[in-house]
Amino acid sequence: MMQLVRTTSDHSDFKYLTQLFDTFLIDIDGDEKDFFAQYNQIYLQNVVLCYENDVAIGCGALKAYDSQTGEIKRMFVHPEHRKKGVANSVLQELEKWAVELQFNFCILETSQKLENAIALYKKFGYRSIPNYGQYIGVESSVCMKKELK
Repeated sequence: MMQLVRTTSDHSDFKYLTQLFDTFLIDIDGDEKDFFAQYNQIYLQNVVLCYENDVAIGCGALKAYDSQTGEIKRMFVHPEHRKKGVANSVLQELEKWAVELQFNFCILETSQKLENAIALYKKFGYRSIPNYGQYIGVESSVCMKKELK
């Protein structure tokens, strides 16, 4: 049975999953890995962990981008637990939390190589937007946005 837990980036299970994620991204980001890493080593106060049988199998985070917009960060599902709806559950919980925090929009950045991630976000109503912030001019980045209801 899956369970979602709200926590912060100080949680040891979040640190474990994001270490796996960072290792996975070395192959994805290649020479750009250090550029992306500098934006991922930050404290996040809105983290969702997904557990199955008391084992952390997925995560995601939300941070304020501006007063109207939350940014989805660090979405990852352990490779052995993919295709179980974990990412769906984490993303839905992050969006619910964003609404509670009175954000009107969510934005995110992902790699154009992560086709499954892009498909997930499109399924949830995210649309491509011009790259924002530090991702402006980064050709490998895909930025997306969704209006929250």
